[in-house]
Amino acid sequence: MKMVKRAYKYRFYPTPEQAAELTRTFGCVRKVWNLALEARTTAWHQRHEHVSYLQSSAMLTQWKHSDDLGYLNEVSSVPLQQALRHLQSAFTRFRDNQARYPRYKSRKKSRASAEYTRSAFRYRDGRLRLAKMTAPLAVVWSRPLPDGAEPSTVTVSRDPAGRWFVSLLCECAVEPHPAIDTVVGVDAGITSLVTLSSGEKIANPRHERRDRDRLALVQRRLARTQKGSANRDKARLKVARVHARIADRRKDFLHKLTTRLVRDNQAVVIEDLSVRNMTRNHHLARAISDAAWRQMRAMLEYKCQWYGRDLVVTGRWYPSTTTCSACGHRAGPLPLNLRQWDCANCGTRHDRDINAAVNIRAAGLAVLACGAGTGPAREPSRAGGRR
Repeated sequence: MKMVKRAYKYRFYPTPEQAAELTRTFGCVRKVWNLALEARTTAWHQRHEHVSYLQSSAMLTQWKHSDDLGYLNEVSSVPLQQALRHLQSAFTRFRDNQARYPRYKSRKKSRASAEYTRSAFRYRDGRLRLAKMTAPLAVVWSRPLPDGAEPSTVTVSRDPAGRWFVSLLCECAVEPHPAIDTVVGVDAGITSLVTLSSGEKIANPRHERRDRDRLALVQRRLARTQKGSANRDKARLKVARVHARIADRRKDFLHKLTTRLVRDNQAVVIEDLSVRNMTRNHHLARAISDAAWRQMRAMLEYKCQWYGRDLVVTGRWYPSTTTCSACGHRAGPLPLNLRQWDCANCGTRHDRDINAAVNIRAAGLAVLACGAGTGPAREPSRAGGRR
């Protein structure tokens, strides 16, 4: 057994009073984040000083005692403190070159959420009650929490479609999958979402394309409404619901796919794709975004860690497509519309995607065996990549 932290997300339906309280909390969290970020930025640009979390916390106390920001006392203090902790983490990642400089939160564009720690909520017998609330939340418990699991933090959020969610972070035991001998290479694509080294191709569901007509219709209706009107708010909600439907279906499909790959293989070998650079190709950006390769990789990373599997990532410039998997001869550049090609050295006819998946698997086996590199390294980046 392995102890891991897992978040269990549920939908809930707040009363009007609870919705008003949570909306007020979201606004205060956003305000505290922006004030602390402004204070840190000003201190650095004017005095070259770093503002710590403790200093930010002292500022929060002063803000609460001011006349203009006295409304911060009306909500629970825990989500406000958590906002300062998250800002501290954001600056730490920025200084470690792991993220960009923190940005200000917007009421319309930023995620509306608030995090509560143990002192600000009570979970007992399937009933969840937050601080400053007299009644428990009406949570739809779509799946039970693990036996004996006690939430350490609770995050309440509202998505652009107006749906309310609560996420409970618990530390629970996960049993690793039994060890097996299979290793699979995974080649990500657009027509086929993934091609496996076994020769199997898994079609891309193209969730965004399937709802593109509906999305275009509601977006046109939104564009015709007057800014600031009630009809515009209703039209915006309809657009958000279509986007939510697309995102939910995509996430569900990726969860099923990655769970299968982790369950059926001891090691999964994938490519290190520069999705941000590839989306600069305006002919493929929409399809690449719909494929959600980065989201799939993130799922594989934590599932392999949970269940005792190995995830091997090949080098970004490894020529998996243009290398013959039979003799190792490297062909010249291959256009995207060429899906099959013949090796000039041994005459083997290759399916472009299957050949790449086989080469990716071979590179992964080399890494697992002796930590070897994955092949020739550098070549200039091309917008759109080799897909």
